[in-house]
Amino acid sequence: MPATPDPRPLTGEPLALDLLNSRWNNDGAPRDLLDGTDGLAVWLASNGLARAYPANERTLRHLREAREALAVAVDGPPEQGAPLVDALLAHGRVRVRLTTEGPGEEPEFTDPSWGPAWLAARNYLHLIARAPDRIRVCAHESCVLRFFDTSRNGTRRWCSMAVCGNRAKAHRHYARTKEN
Repeated sequence: MPATPDPRPLTGEPLALDLLNSRWNNDGAPRDLLDGTDGLAVWLASNGLARAYPANERTLRHLREAREALAVAVDGPPEQGAPLVDALLAHGRVRVRLTTEGPGEEPEFTDPSWGPAWLAARNYLHLIARAPDRIRVCAHESCVLRFFDTSRNGTRRWCSMAVCGNRAKAHRHYARTKEN
């Protein structure tokens, strides 16, 4: 658990989406967890990466670059996002090994400060191979958070039913009662 609590309204999404969710709106004001190395330390700890990667300026710069590339890949046309994600992936590789527990994969990086950025890009590849249509943006008009829809029927609309879903329901209820 991080020493400073993670202030974001949605955590626990797959690494690529969690990185995108390091920017959010709070009462209409944009927030950015990666505005410095303290926020980076919180993000690394929240994703179980704090022991393996330093919360320094180089890691922060690479992670911000990854966030921008993934935003283009998720929101834009594939011909724009693919080269950006590929550029991130060029900083590492997967070493396949046979361990005593069986087959294993171990990431290797040109520079360890690329580790979190590379892992997020690699995770994005897994998500689009698994179910690209399940990567969603919250349906609330003022929310910018993304999530991976793991609902059985694939109809999740909100980053959080308790927050954005509840706001939308309250707004609809208010509109109905105002009409009467």
